[in-house]
Amino acid sequence: MGLKKILSKIRKQIYVVTFLIFLIWMLFLDTHSMKIHMELNQEISELEIEKKELKKLITEDKSNINQLMTIDSLERFAREKYGHKREEETIFYIEFKDSIN
Repeated sequence: MGLKKILSKIRKQIYVVTFLIFLIWMLFLDTHSMKIHMELNQEISELEIEKKELKKLITEDKSNINQLMTIDSLERFAREKYGHKREEETIFYIEFKDSIN
């Protein structure tokens, strides 16, 4: 009976050691490890934030495009943003220096 107890203890230890090796392998060394999953989850959350920001920019651009559908607003936009002018028209730019004392 002593031999059977020793063999069963060795068998249990082999199972425990095998399980620990498998656990370490899966948590740290495998291509599907927990570390990689955590990094990918963080990247997903960063991309979700970027996606929300880009959707906000798209809605702002769509509203700007809708505002520029008339000739008058398009002309005003071109004058303000790009300095366009009509023929025989002179535009003067006035720059103010900030006074820092």
